[in-house]
Amino acid sequence: MLALFRKTPILGALLAQVVALPVVAAVTGPLSTSVERVPLIGIALLLQGLIAAGITGALGLARWWLLIAFLFPLALGSAMLLGNLPAWPFGIAFLLLALVFSNTTRGRVPLYLTNPETASVLKDLMRDRKAARMLDLGCGLGGVVRALDGEGRQARGVENAPAVYLAARLLSAVNGKGKIRRGDLWRTDVSGEDLVYAFLSPAPMAGLWQKLSAEMKPGSLFVSNSFPVPDVDPDEIWELSDARKTRLFLYPIGKAEAG
Repeated sequence: MLALFRKTPILGALLAQVVALPVVAAVTGPLSTSVERVPLIGIALLLQGLIAAGITGALGLARWWLLIAFLFPLALGSAMLLGNLPAWPFGIAFLLLALVFSNTTRGRVPLYLTNPETASVLKDLMRDRKAARMLDLGCGLGGVVRALDGEGRQARGVENAPAVYLAARLLSAVNGKGKIRRGDLWRTDVSGEDLVYAFLSPAPMAGLWQKLSAEMKPGSLFVSNSFPVPDVDPDEIWELSDARKTRLFLYPIGKAEAG
């Protein structure tokens, strides 16, 4: 059952809210005669968020789901307390969130953005290896792609979330660097790349390594930001001196695996 929730985390998040409801009702019910309505609702919403977040954590969901579980009842309750608000702003907000964070619910891959310091290190890495082709899987807004493209290097990015892809495509078109396409990273051809980069999450790393190690050409390199491949020893681990203390895990393709 826990495996199901980790595979489809939105189910676990919904279950957490449902389980929390009767607990909140049991706790706040006796207070209804002694506490005024608005403060009582605030207490109930806060308690609902805390319990739901605790259940979400117990189910083994990622940390951002704990934040969602905590904030959801507070946001919903606030909207109800504000009274007769039009529905369309909430509809637009939901649509925007779905377009930006669709990968979070489906593939357990949130939107992580690579900082300029890391992009500069990747550029130096390509220069040192004389790499001509680079692919960023789950490229987000495409900052790495634009930073690495040029000077004889061809950098491309693949992004699946619709709104993020459109923003990345627009930025690259304005900048004139890099190529961004919308697509599923699992169906992306990686056979011609000298370097593949990814900043995803722990969830897809085992499957991604199976794909890359089988499809990338010998002598190429896979670089993962922050998340190592489970049970596979990287050839090198680079610890950067940027503010977030980024760690890059380097996996040469075609080299005997350890671990």
